[in-house]
Amino acid sequence: MSAGKSRSLAGRLRVPGDKSISHRSLLIGALTVGRTQIEGLLEGEDVIATAKAVRAMGASVAREGEGRWRVNGLGVGTLLAPREPLDFGNAGTGSRLAMGVVAGHPFEAVFDGDASLRKRPMRRILDPLMQMGAETVEQAEGGRLPLRLRGAREVIPIVYETPVPSAQVKSAVLLCGLSADGETTVIEKEATRDHTERMLAHFGAKISSEKQGEHGRKITLRGRPELVPQKIVVPSDISSAAFPLVAALIVPGSDIVLENVLLNPLRAGLIETLREMGANIEEVGRREDAGEIIADLRVRHSELKGVDVPASRAPSMIDEYIVLAVAASFAKGDTRMRGLSELRVKESDRLAATADGLRANGVDCETFGDDLLVGGRGRAAGGGLVKTHMDHRLAMSFLVMGLGSDKPVKVDDGAFIATSFPGFVENMRALGAEIAA
Repeated sequence: MSAGKSRSLAGRLRVPGDKSISHRSLLIGALTVGRTQIEGLLEGEDVIATAKAVRAMGASVAREGEGRWRVNGLGVGTLLAPREPLDFGNAGTGSRLAMGVVAGHPFEAVFDGDASLRKRPMRRILDPLMQMGAETVEQAEGGRLPLRLRGAREVIPIVYETPVPSAQVKSAVLLCGLSADGETTVIEKEATRDHTERMLAHFGAKISSEKQGEHGRKITLRGRPELVPQKIVVPSDISSAAFPLVAALIVPGSDIVLENVLLNPLRAGLIETLREMGANIEEVGRREDAGEIIADLRVRHSELKGVDVPASRAPSMIDEYIVLAVAASFAKGDTRMRGLSELRVKESDRLAATADGLRANGVDCETFGDDLLVGGRGRAAGGGLVKTHMDHRLAMSFLVMGLGSDKPVKVDDGAFIATSFPGFVENMRALGAEIAA
């Protein structure tokens, strides 16, 4: 698959629903008593894997139309033991959050996934769940998949300070804590995306979040609530919107509108950084729905400059650094992205793979420990082949690079794009992008 220099991009686009919120709407919907209606669900492979897992644990899950799904939940602590292994494919978020759900139930479940997911560490999720009474019966080396998890018969409420910023760890603890008799508290030194807290509050849980230190949060959840079914309208995924957004910034003459984009303050680090670089990004119709901030974004081609991105911003844009590195390639001057250790344990070692992809396309870059330095020249040569390591975000980011480069950029495998952005190629072509299968 390759992308070549494109004419100006134009038009309106609504990218698929937010993946993080889609996973959570299915899992939390299964813990309500009654019917939860979901609109705008991301129908990518990752989320479908979570839907199948929820169904395997006894909840009724049905698709009623494009993006329209319903979940008939059984209530907190009342899901059923799955008869078969839960296969999450490439879904790191789905598998880790589901571990929190299973840990709060007195049954065993086997978790598995594809070759990429089997490489990803699960120990950081399992450690607090063990403190809450769950048990890892079997596991691959290093706490990896496949593994058999036995949930707690009596969930122990704990106070847990996350060793690294991770919304997945926090969410797994909170989802397990729903079954505890008492309060479960999570303390994080760096605030991470808070979709779980917002959605639990929307469903009626007693949950509070307060500032802790300079950048952190303290989240406290009272266990054993009766969650009340709600309607969820999933906004467009900022992580998916990032690709057409950066494409519009680097392709001269572009002017596009991205509809209904999630602008949660703990997810909007990319927007903040691009604006510091000089990006012309205008919010239209800013509004709130089910506790989440949403707006349409008008994006126009911009002359970008290099900036220094602080490590404290990483939790709010951890999935967007690859495409930010692409934008930095077209900026004038150096862009230094600090504190990217979390990129090494994603679908691939994204830090190393990003640097390799940039170099393959004539971009000056260096890594210093967990920092990435990109030397922007206002343009990118392109002409390289990028190894994607079965990583959807690497594939999409470097296809975006090709749209503004002097020579086409090729990626070795685009099949995994469907895990998070089904229809990516068709949607980008509709805006005027030159992408060849």
